[in-house]
Amino acid sequence: CAVVRSDKTTLVIDTGPDFRAQMTALGIRTIDAVLYTHAHSDHIMGIDELRIVKLRSKKLVNIYANEATIGELRRRFEYLFNDHPDIDLYPCVLNPDIIDPSAYGKPMTIGDITFTPYNQDHGDMDCLGYRFGNLAYSPDMLHIDDAAIETIRGVDIWIADGAGYHFEDHKTHAPLSRIYKLNERIKAKKIYVCGLSKFMDYKALCGELPPGFEPAYDGLRIEASL
Repeated sequence: CAVVRSDKTTLVIDTGPDFRAQMTALGIRTIDAVLYTHAHSDHIMGIDELRIVKLRSKKLVNIYANEATIGELRRRFEYLFNDHPDIDLYPCVLNPDIIDPSAYGKPMTIGDITFTPYNQDHGDMDCLGYRFGNLAYSPDMLHIDDAAIETIRGVDIWIADGAGYHFEDHKTHAPLSRIYKLNERIKAKKIYVCGLSKFMDYKALCGELPPGFEPAYDGLRIEASL
């Protein structure tokens, strides 16, 4: 998962299994919204911790995602979406907002942070990426189409899934060669490769990646123009 913060607004992207530990490490006690990319377990299984966020803020937690992701979250975590008057311990926690395909490529604003969603091919499902000012966040992608490229073209910073590494026939994650090729059109100045797999070593990647590319790591902090 990731967090995007201004002086006034805190947005979280995904709630991974270690969501509580990461929020605690960063000292984040309240958030304004969660933007979900997709519903694979490694991106959602910390969702129960949003109960504490709601308890502190005394209001429902707004979550944003495409229709398929909201549907899967409802199926797996029904108790977070609905009140259970017969069991007072489990009140509704989440207020879902579906990002329709018609909204892709169009700016949306929460608090004082504006973001633009775009679609990504994740092999067996669609996944949302998000642009924030001069930064684009593209986790868990096999490929992106022309519309997505146009949405993020010209960013200074691109955080991109390269977990396919050197497996050109990977079914769900982009190989490094595809990230290089895509950036010929996107033209980001700095690219952080995320989603590092068991086949990838940080030090080896540092020596292998071309200029302008670096491997991401847990706790990475980036100053961006929002």
